[in-house]
Amino acid sequence: MPDGAALRVGTLNMASGRGSDGRVLTAPRLAAALDGLDVDVLAVQEVDAGQPRSGGTDQAAVLAGALGGADWRAAATLTGTPSPFRGTWTAADPAALRGPGSTVTGPAYGIALVSRRPVWQWASLGLGTGRARLPVRAPDPATGRPRLWWVPDEPRIAVAACLDGLTVVATHLSFSPPTAIGQLLRLRRWSACLPGPVVLAGDLNLPGSVPARLLRATRLVSAPSFPAGSPRTQLDHVLALDGGLAGSGAAAHALAVGDHRALTVTVARR
Repeated sequence: MPDGAALRVGTLNMASGRGSDGRVLTAPRLAAALDGLDVDVLAVQEVDAGQPRSGGTDQAAVLAGALGGADWRAAATLTGTPSPFRGTWTAADPAALRGPGSTVTGPAYGIALVSRRPVWQWASLGLGTGRARLPVRAPDPATGRPRLWWVPDEPRIAVAACLDGLTVVATHLSFSPPTAIGQLLRLRRWSACLPGPVVLAGDLNLPGSVPARLLRATRLVSAPSFPAGSPRTQLDHVLALDGGLAGSGAAAHALAVGDHRALTVTVARR
């Protein structure tokens, strides 16, 4: 981002491509759900690749095509199928990023970062796995009846795209607040080694002003984002980790995909 230039940055938790009715969108409908979302760089969470539940779609590639993203990276946090049973998945290698022209060799799940602007360097950081379990009510495959499942935390990761004059870091932190805070502080230390200034975008699973205060960062978007239908709290964030950046035109978008609202903001040097 040369002096005087501006970059539109966004974040979206797409819930494995599920629509408002909970059903996973086909690839054409997923692409259509992003119509009108004008961003230069988009951080995306809960992205499927090769998953039977989403028709084997490489969702990161679909998103990149829909946005006109010249470059992108998908970072799997796990291989296999997410479930309450660890036997169905294993932690992925944080350094194994996929991009344009890559193939999906098996089911995976994680995050992605899509850029319309040229990216001269990519980097990733594994953030580990928390020990907490999240109670989720869902049908029992054996009986079809709803029951309470205790879903284990998954591995977490961050991906950085180093652009001309700016680095954007994408992540999705743990649902356990103490674990998320530890991951956030680790991200801060890592980001200090990246070419600045740095913008952090993603579902941080921490509410409101908490992430900005912990990082002593600038909160570029202040809007409730979850749940998508009637948002009550902001779990999704776009933060400037360095001084000298300002945000304008911040917006929250109700899309036809995801259980969070997408957040976007134009970032420029002061």
